[in-house]
Amino acid sequence: MTALLWVFCGLFGAAAAAFFIPVLSNEKGRRSFFLALRSLWLHKLRSSLSVLGIIIGTGAVVALMAFGEGSMQDALDDIRRMGATNIIIQSVKPPDDSSGGQARGRAAIYGLTYDDYERFAMIPDVIRLVPMRIFPQEIRCRANAINNGRVVATTPEYAAVNPLEMLAGRFITEEDDHDMENVVVLASNTADRLFPYEDPLGNSIKLGRYNYRVIGVLKERARTSAGSGNKPADEFNNEVYIPLQTCKVRYGERIVYRQPGSMTAEQVQLSQVTLTVKDMDAVQRTADVVNSLLDQKHLKKDTAVTVPLDRLKEAERARDRYTMLLTVIAFISLVVGGIGIMNIMLATVTERTREIGIRRALGAKRRDITMQFLTEAVVQTSVGGIAGVLCGLSVVFGVPILWNLINNSPIPAKVNVASIFASVGVSIFVGIVAGLYPSWRAARLDPIEALRHE
Repeated sequence: MTALLWVFCGLFGAAAAAFFIPVLSNEKGRRSFFLALRSLWLHKLRSSLSVLGIIIGTGAVVALMAFGEGSMQDALDDIRRMGATNIIIQSVKPPDDSSGGQARGRAAIYGLTYDDYERFAMIPDVIRLVPMRIFPQEIRCRANAINNGRVVATTPEYAAVNPLEMLAGRFITEEDDHDMENVVVLASNTADRLFPYEDPLGNSIKLGRYNYRVIGVLKERARTSAGSGNKPADEFNNEVYIPLQTCKVRYGERIVYRQPGSMTAEQVQLSQVTLTVKDMDAVQRTADVVNSLLDQKHLKKDTAVTVPLDRLKEAERARDRYTMLLTVIAFISLVVGGIGIMNIMLATVTERTREIGIRRALGAKRRDITMQFLTEAVVQTSVGGIAGVLCGLSVVFGVPILWNLINNSPIPAKVNVASIFASVGVSIFVGIVAGLYPSWRAARLDPIEALRHE
């Protein structure tokens, strides 16, 4: 879509150059240009009202394209953070098991297994696998507690596919996982809630019945993650991370959920596996292989495969459609403004009939009259286009600041340079089109009849 806007820039820029270069390259053209400016200056209110539609249309193009581009770019960045070369496989509880564990007094068994993990590792295009076991657990440090905390048991590769930044300490290492160490890394909100007045590093927290030593604290994370699907930032920032092998020996595969008056149990080996493929060309092929492997072993359809690359392509197509819609809506305003210019120019021709007759009687040719009125129309739309761009940019930069002050939340906006040049080019082109008929009509007036006009 941006490429199409640049094509419009080229076409309308060529039209503007084809008009202005001949006009300003000779004495008579320059005289017509300054005469047009003088005429507009003498009728400031009328000229301002006539170009108001162009100002609104051009400003709408710049502002709408900027906010649309910013919003869509924000969404695309979220998907890109999931990793264009990643494939995310998650365990999903089948609907028929939604209450089976509670009703029959047994655990609901579903989801990914370590056998699945080994099969994924055999796929030729896969260069990295990140297994995860995710489950709720009480997290406590002395009097501070998080009753329904989120524990993520994983491997050191988790940091390679997720946008993690350490605030202090370090992340899980291979030695921690191999030796099944009781170590934990805290997300930002978890650290603040458990240690509001002291440094967490080196202190101990309790996950269920077991004590863990804090070895790292993460900075606040962005809205989405490369390996954990599209989730709110609060979920990431309230997590704790422990080695996967430690989880296997401390908690096993069976997790019991106790609530007042009920108790349910689930047995899941792996909650999620994130695969990283060697390049984007192999993503779809690898996803097909993954789906085939899962269909062979999971008849209950207890897994879900997410391909961020597919979502990225669909989001880009949606962005192009959205941009096209905004462009069409905004350019309609320019067309309406051009109709207003034409209407004013027709009224001006009628009002200045006697002037036209005098100029013709003094030797002005028809093309001189045509150029005079055409130049007036183009000057109006050019000034309106430039003023509209300035108004649009003021909205783009001013509204997000004001909105952030009022609601304490940013509005994404990204100036689309192509839309600026395209809107100004279109406004000039609209001026040429809107001025053609009035200027032609002025040039066709009979000089004698024009001199008799009162």
